[in-house]
This record gives sequence, structure tokens and C-alpha cells, in this order.
Amino acid sequence: MVSSEQRRRQLAREKYERQMQRRAEAASARRRRNTILGASLAVVVLAGGGTLFATGAFSSDDKDKATSAASTPQAAPTGAAEPTAAPTRKPVEGCATPAPGSPNGKQFKAEPAMSIDQGASYTMALDTNCGKVTVALDAAKAPHTVNSFNFLAGEQFFDHTKCHRLTTDGIFVLQCGDPTASATVPGGTGGPGYKFADENLTGATYPAGTVAMANSGPGTNGSQFFLVYKDTQLPPNYTPFGKITGGLDVVQKIAAAGTLEGAPDGHPMADVTFNSVTVSKG
Repeated sequence: MVSSEQRRRQLAREKYERQMQRRAEAASARRRRNTILGASLAVVVLAGGGTLFATGAFSSDDKDKATSAASTPQAAPTGAAEPTAAPTRKPVEGCATPAPGSPNGKQFKAEPAMSIDQGASYTMALDTNCGKVTVALDAAKAPHTVNSFNFLAGEQFFDHTKCHRLTTDGIFVLQCGDPTASATVPGGTGGPGYKFADENLTGATYPAGTVAMANSGPGTNGSQFFLVYKDTQLPPNYTPFGKITGGLDVVQKIAAAGTLEGAPDGHPMADVTFNSVTVSKG
């Protein structure tokens, strides 16, 4: 015979478990909305029946609501399930401990004045703890983007920042450039304090080796960008501004290790960190 007190506790526990399930589902939905490429993911059905993910816009209100919900204290009823353990990071061959240091957190009020030579060649060197990646920047077709990277690299803005997102299904990209991202806390909202317009979108495609801007809608480029490690079909909404000329195998190695969470979209298992990022002319 179940007493009224036992029945009350059982109902409370069931209610709590339903709440936790709804929160987990909402958190999963928020993660899917977070940027690859900015923030929310929408499914695009391709001719031929395949699917891939493209992005929509991220609302700062969503982040505020999530923060508010997470910070609201609520007592758990007796008998509530224990929280799920955090995923365990495993060593990835070829990846060393990142150099000591933290992002400098600099913020800027406006896009920097044009200082590059649009007719010249520029090379970006991404010195990561998993290996070096070199990128030929396209100053002629994406001058504002290249100028911004030249400026931010000179400010050591990217140094000690982490690549916070890896996607291994539908789209094949490693996303970096968020100074607020950590190895375990989702990024996707950080930037340099300014935004600038899209460039080089007409006929844009994203084969392996492409380097392009992540965004949360038209004209919202900041500092986040993605490295395409396998041919990917996306709508021409993301400014392509460079091509990997060395180290594509480094990105592919990071991708092969999968995500920390074991899902096709999450943090890289490798704790990918930029020891330094430099841009040089020539």
C-alpha cells in the first residue's frame, strides 16, 4: 500500500524528471541553433534527396533567457536522478598541450580602416597545438575580410583562442575565432566588437580547403570563421576569403578524432587552440 506521502514524492519526482527532459531537449535545440556559421541551424533539402545544415540568426535574447533559466535556483525533490557526468577528453595523436596564456579579450568599436594592399598576396599562419595551417588570403575578392584579419592578428586577438565547434555530418567544418569559447563551454557569440559586410558571395562554393566567415545573418561578420576539411554544400551566404595551402591534413586529423560529446556536432575532441595567428604580406 503506497502512502499519500510516498505517492506525493513519486509524483514530484516524475514531474522533476519531465522538467529535466524538457530542459535537456531545449538545451539540445539551443546547441543546434548556435553558430556554425553563426547560430541557428536549419535543414536544407538538396536536389537528389540529400540534406545538410545551413544557418539562421542567433538572438541575444535566446542567450539571455538560457542564462536566466540556468541561474535560477530550484530545489530538486527527494529521489531526483544524479546529473550526467561530463564527457571525458581523450588525447589526440599529434596534439600537444596548448601554449600557456589566455585570449587578450580586446574589443574594438568599429571595423578597422583599410590598410592592406588589395592587389597584393597575404598569407595567414594558424599555429595550433595540433600543427600549423597556412592560408592564402584573397585580398582582391574579400578586401574587408582580409583587412580585418590582418588587423586582428596584429592585435594578437586570436592568440590562445580555441576552435569551439566541429561538425562531421552534412557539413564538414572546424569553426574557430570566438575569444569567449572554452574547451567545454559552447562558444558562438563572441567577436571583436564590430561587424562588417559580406563579400565574395556570388557563386560561392565550399570545397575542402576553403576558409570562410561564420555569421548570424547577412552583414554580421566578426571574428569567427570556419575551415572546410571535406567538400561541403552550403548556400552562398558565408564569405569565402582564403584557401588552405598547407596543413589541411592537420584539420582532417582533428576531424577524424570526432567530438568531445560523441555527437556529429560539438566541441572537437582535440582541445584545438591557436598558440598564435599571424598575417604576412607576400
